[in-house]
Amino acid sequence: MPVATEGNHVYKILELVGSSERSVEDAIQNAIGRAAKTIREMKWFEVVQTRGHIENGSVRHYQVTLRVGFTLEE
Repeated sequence: MPVATEGNHVYKILELVGSSERSVEDAIQNAIGRAAKTIREMKWFEVVQTRGHIENGSVRHYQVTLRVGFTLEE
């Protein structure tokens, strides 16, 4: 995975996929909330892809792919 730098900080970038039956925003929160249980120092995210599942003419499921940057410990 790539490493990005900003100032004196070094960030590791990881990719997450979150899903929700309610909304894109909820899918983002689900991904970040779950990752926060094991990843420390998350600082930013970028949505790189949004998908959905259609059933009987209605949106039934949202899925987002995120890039999340977190600070590497010294």
